[in-house]
Amino acid sequence: MPTPHRCFAVLGVLLLTLLTLALPGPLGADGGGGSGALGGAPAKPEDPQYTAAVKAIKANEYAKAIPLLQGVVSRDDKNADAYNWLAYATRKTGDPAASLPLYQKALAIDPKHKGAHEYIGEAYLMLDNLPKAKEHLGTLNSLCLISCGEYRDLKRAVEAYEKSGGKSKPTAASK
Repeated sequence: MPTPHRCFAVLGVLLLTLLTLALPGPLGADGGGGSGALGGAPAKPEDPQYTAAVKAIKANEYAKAIPLLQGVVSRDDKNADAYNWLAYATRKTGDPAASLPLYQKALAIDPKHKGAHEYIGEAYLMLDNLPKAKEHLGTLNSLCLISCGEYRDLKRAVEAYEKSGGKSKPTAASK
């Protein structure tokens, strides 16, 4: 009969193995990535316009990224990451209302897209819609096996919003 210590050791190894398989691979910076693919390898070659758009976003050149991403989604309307980045760039140019349908499109394609859930929550905070932001926070809480960056970031934004009585909002200039 196995000892309790041996049972816990075997259970620990099994749990670690399951966690390793369940956690997504590397995601795009700033939550741009979606659910993540095991191993992080792209399923198909990346679109050069997509690559240029992400580079522009990382350089805070949001207006430059928008037409590039519009081209990407016109050719590939099932690209949740491209819709998420397009929504992000749109929100960062100061138009959170216009970003909402783009985030919703990303989430229709990939309901588990953590980046889109985080960022649509921030857009809702910018528009003073705390209940919708909290809805996406709850979704992230259920998607993240262990607390993930997208959940922590949106939780901080929601808490700051609540603590300030709605005065502290994500801005086009932040993150």
